Amino acid sequence: MHLIDTHTHLFAQQFDQDRSEVIHRALEEGVKQMLLPNIDISSIQPMLNLCAEFPNNCFPMIGLHPCDIKTNYLEELEIIEEWLQNENFVAVGEIGIDLYWDKSNLSIQEDAFRKQVELAKKYKLPIAIHVRDSFDEVLAIIDELNDDNLSGVFHCFTGNKDQANHIINYGGFKLGIGGVVTFKNSDLNKILNTISIEYLILETDSPYLAPTPYRGKRNESSYLILVAEKLAEIYGKSLEEVAYITTQNTKELFKI
Repeated sequence: MHLIDTHTHLFAQQFDQDRSEVIHRALEEGVKQMLLPNIDISSIQPMLNLCAEFPNNCFPMIGLHPCDIKTNYLEELEIIEEWLQNENFVAVGEIGIDLYWDKSNLSIQEDAFRKQVELAKKYKLPIAIHVRDSFDEVLAIIDELNDDNLSGVFHCFTGNKDQANHIINYGGFKLGIGGVVTFKNSDLNKILNTISIEYLILETDSPYLAPTPYRGKRNESSYLILVAEKLAEIYGKSLEEVAYITTQNTKELFKI
């Protein structure tokens, strides 16, 4: 079985004590590849170091996370473009808008998001979008910038049916499904019942959002199997079918 974790922060400090063991556990569970979304300038080198250590399994993205956008964001975006010119990345991410923690800097979050979407188009890469309390704002920008040169994933999708259909109608976007789909209080399974599995890719967002029965604990890429099992239940397919379909979806989007 071949699974791909399309969003995992394995370079984060939460894995400093057992990073190699975490990756090997994932490989043993069939999670053969792990895509690493960047956070800020300081996380680029640790992320690349991990990808160099596991070149067949870990693949980097480059971007500035909305929660880490500060007044010097334009300088940081220049650094990110320098990296894009000199290294190979599978996507521009993790980018987007987050209004859960801070609404006061919406204007610079929007500007940074828009500029990073344009970078992705320039370098012909998909985007990994972080959306938290900001669907209207994010969709407005994608509505404006979407064309045949833009593709990507709405990471950790927890929106409603209308938002899911809006995203699918773009043509080049997938929904990233993670541990939330296993939560008892989640309505995500009802929404997925109306959406073809061809629009889905799998993720953990580790170390965050661990699936049941690990909810509240540190997440890791090996737990992706639990997300796949839940999708098999929702779609009435075998685990192997879910693995094959979502892996093909991922390879198509990220060109890996």
